[in-house]
Amino acid sequence: MSVWQRISEIIDIRGRVDSLIGLLDPERWLLGGRDAAFTVALVALAAKMAVADGVVSASEVKTFRDMVQVAPESAEQVDWFFELAQKDVAGFESYARRVKRLFDDSPETLQHVFALLFAIAAADGFIHEDELGYLKEVSTIFAFSEKQFEQAAAQHMVSDDGLDPYLVLGVEPDMDNQAIKKAYRALVGELHPDRLVANGVPAELVTMATAKLAAINEAYDILSKARGF
Repeated sequence: MSVWQRISEIIDIRGRVDSLIGLLDPERWLLGGRDAAFTVALVALAAKMAVADGVVSASEVKTFRDMVQVAPESAEQVDWFFELAQKDVAGFESYARRVKRLFDDSPETLQHVFALLFAIAAADGFIHEDELGYLKEVSTIFAFSEKQFEQAAAQHMVSDDGLDPYLVLGVEPDMDNQAIKKAYRALVGELHPDRLVANGVPAELVTMATAKLAAINEAYDILSKARGF
C-alpha cells in the first residue's frame, strides 16, 4: 500500500479534513505511519513555500512534482492537499513546529525537508525576499545553525561568483584532502535511498534529494580537480 493510500484511509476514518495540520496529530498520523506524517508535512510546507511570495508559479509546481513522485491514481489527492495547504489559515510556522516535534530525533530528515523547500523557492530562477524570510524562519524553527542555513543555500543558489564548493560540502579550505573526501562520502551516504527510507522518507519521495546530490557532486568535482585528488 502506498503512502498516499494510507493517508486516504486516515481521511476516510476521520472524515474529510479542513486543515492538513490536523493530520499531523499523533492519533491521526500513527494510523498511517511515520512516513505518512512526513508526506503530509512535506506537502504542506512545500505549498506554503510556493505561495510565500504571493504567487504560485508554474515552475514551482513543476519542481514539486519533479521531486515528489506521485502515482497517476494519487495525483488528484496530492493536488487537493497542495491547494488546501495554500489556503489553510494555519501559518507555515505551525506546520514547521509540528514537523520539528515529529522528527526531532532525525535531524537528517529535517534537512531533507528544508532542501526541498529551497529547491521550490529557487525554481523560478531567483529567491524572492519573502521566500528567503520563510526559509530563514523555518531554519530557526528546525534549530539549524547559521552555517547549516548557508550550506543549504549554497546547494540551491549560485551566486555571481559561482558555486562555492567548500560551502556546499560544509568543509573549510584549510582541511586536508582526506577530510574533504570523508565529508563528501558522509553527505552522499545521507542521500542514499535506503538511508532516506530508514529516516522516515517514503520511497515515493526519495527523488527529492536529486538537486542536493547534484550540487554536492559538482562541488566535489571542482575540489578534486583543483586539489588533484
